[in-house]
Amino acid sequence: MTETAQPPLLVKIASPRGFCAGVDRAIEIVELSLHKYGAPVYVRHEIVHNKFVVDSLKAKGAIFVEELDEVPDGVPVVFSAHGVPKSVPHKAAERGLNYLDATCPLVSKVHRQAERQVEAGRHIIFVGHKGHPEVVGTFGQVEPGHMTLVETVEDVTTLQVEDETRLAFLTQTTLSVDDTAEILTALRTRFPDIVGPKAEDICYATSNRQAAVKVMAEDCDLVLVIGAPNSSNSLRLVEVAEREGTRAKLIQRAVEIELRWFDGVKTLGLTAGASAPEILVREVIDVLGRHFDLTEERVKTVDERITFKLPRALAEEVDAA
Repeated sequence: MTETAQPPLLVKIASPRGFCAGVDRAIEIVELSLHKYGAPVYVRHEIVHNKFVVDSLKAKGAIFVEELDEVPDGVPVVFSAHGVPKSVPHKAAERGLNYLDATCPLVSKVHRQAERQVEAGRHIIFVGHKGHPEVVGTFGQVEPGHMTLVETVEDVTTLQVEDETRLAFLTQTTLSVDDTAEILTALRTRFPDIVGPKAEDICYATSNRQAAVKVMAEDCDLVLVIGAPNSSNSLRLVEVAEREGTRAKLIQRAVEIELRWFDGVKTLGLTAGASAPEILVREVIDVLGRHFDLTEERVKTVDERITFKLPRALAEEVDAA
């Protein structure tokens, strides 16, 4: 009896994809803290939005909590890559906690911009998603009342401000490039005197991954995005593919794949959000290889060589190793 031949499937794999420099740095901070101080090391909020990464760090001795009150005295605590309000490190210092800040340097840059705009007497219009940890952290850099959140172009049309001549805008780093451009155009049209950063706040990794999906999706019948449902940059990759007219699915692990998705699919696009490790990409390839005769093709749009420095205390740990 002969076996039925597996149907062919061309898999286009986006490059760049997966971990960005900020995520690499955040994970390394937790791992080096565990090496230097020993377990447990507490982490306020998920270090990055990926269950696989979080569970891997838990297995090494990291304990994840939502609030500083859950951290006992005498143990190290790491702040997540998304950033925290100013009140959090202040409370940690008051308690004498040894804390390490894993905030992505590109998020920290937005924090400093917020402080400077308020110092200059401007009210900030912040483009972002309500409740996202990065938004909460950025709002927490200035006194209440100095920043207003907008999420859509419609929000801009109903926005009420005290002085239209003293406005600035900033954005979350993990937004849709296209959607944000529309919102910023609406802001500049309605408030001609509004000022903003010289370079956009959407981070290089978010922009690069969206650009890669945009190029890849036009040649695909289906796009799979590996990422968490609470990962802003991963959700945006799904939206980018759909905007190109291609069906897209967000999955956290290969086990979530449903073969019915592949009816009529000859070419699959595959990418991963900035918090998803490459091992999960290979896991998806391995699972698909059990059902299809795979051909892999890289879709490369740009090289990424950016790295960020570690906190001094942990950089010394690396030097000593």
